[in-house]
Amino acid sequence: MHALIVVAHHDPQSLTHSVAAQVAAGLTASGHTYEIADIAAEGFDPRYTAADHLVHRTRATPPSDVLAEQARIDRADALVLAFPIYWWSLPGLLKGWIDRVFVNGWAIDYGPDTPVVKKLRHLQVHLLALGAADDDAFDRHGYAKAMRTQIDYGIFDYCGAQVVTSALLLESESGGAQAHLDKARAVGEGVFDTETVAG
Repeated sequence: MHALIVVAHHDPQSLTHSVAAQVAAGLTASGHTYEIADIAAEGFDPRYTAADHLVHRTRATPPSDVLAEQARIDRADALVLAFPIYWWSLPGLLKGWIDRVFVNGWAIDYGPDTPVVKKLRHLQVHLLALGAADDDAFDRHGYAKAMRTQIDYGIFDYCGAQVVTSALLLESESGGAQAHLDKARAVGEGVFDTETVAG
C-alpha cells in the first residue's frame, strides 16, 4: 500500500523532517511505499485566492497546483501529516494547504439545499504534531482537546477520513526527540495495520 507523507516545516534539518523520515523508514520496513511532500521546499502557495473561492462557490476547476496535490492524495491509501505546532494549531503553510486542497467537489460535496457527502472515507490519516510545551500545558489549557476538535474532527472527520493516529509529540526541545523518532518509526510500521490506533 502507499502513503503520502506531508511535511510542513521550512528547515530540512528540523525534528519535523526527521520524524517524517522515520515514518518513511517504518513504511519501507513494513513493505509499503511512500511519497514525501515537502510543501515548504516545493514552494506550495498557501494563500487562498479568488480562484480558490470560485472552486468553493461554483465548483470551478481548481488551480493546477491544487489538482497536483489532490492527485498525490488520490494515489495514496493513507495520509501522514508531520508538522510543528504554531500557536496551538497547524502552521499557516499546512492550514493553507488544507484550505486549498480539501475543496467542495473533491473532499466533500455539498450545496445550499443538499447535505454534506463525505468523499474521503477511503483515506486513513495519521497526525504527528510536534510542540515544545509539555503535556500538562496542553491539558491544563485545553489545547490538546481544541486541536483534536478543529483538526481531527473539524477537518478530517468532516470529509469522512479516518484519523487513526493523532499524536502530540511534546517537549520536543527538551530531550524528547529520540522518543518522538521512535514513535514516528512505529507509526510508519503500523500505518496499514488495522489493529494500530496510536494516541
